[in-house]
Amino acid sequence: MPHPKVARRTVRLLGRLFALCLSVGLLATEVTADTSAEEAAVHHTIQRFFDAMADRDAEAALAVMIPEGRFFSLREENGETALRTFTAQEFAQGLETQEQELLERFWEPEVRIRGGIATVWTPYDFYLDGEFHHCGIDAFDLLNDGTGWKITGGVYTVETSGCPESPLGPPATDIE
Repeated sequence: MPHPKVARRTVRLLGRLFALCLSVGLLATEVTADTSAEEAAVHHTIQRFFDAMADRDAEAALAVMIPEGRFFSLREENGETALRTFTAQEFAQGLETQEQELLERFWEPEVRIRGGIATVWTPYDFYLDGEFHHCGIDAFDLLNDGTGWKITGGVYTVETSGCPESPLGPPATDIE
């Protein structure tokens, strides 16, 4: 039988250890909840960007981008890798003159956040005038400037063959 003082110290130590474990568990839950809220905010920014593209709304696109941002795309053309680059401003200006209907969808985004910066890596598919055009990977960089998450730029692939079927299924069509 342990000495009564040793038993009391052991119980107090176990109690403190339990309280510490409980606190760490609650803290981890809070971090997860905060992270989920931030991830949702990042997703929302990307969706607003795609919605602005579909609406051909330059002002809405610029509202979720840093104007000095830059984008790069890679595609295969005639067996060669072709690089295209444009600024956020050029992208927005192109929306104003776009005549075709644009639809870009993403799924299963991998989001990493640290402080006020985030990255998103996600598969996507792209439709022109309701017809499948290409798929690829989008990789966005974002920052939180105090007013919300903004896209600072990104890189993406343009793949016209070998595209996996989207888990989103076919895009919805407007029936009138």
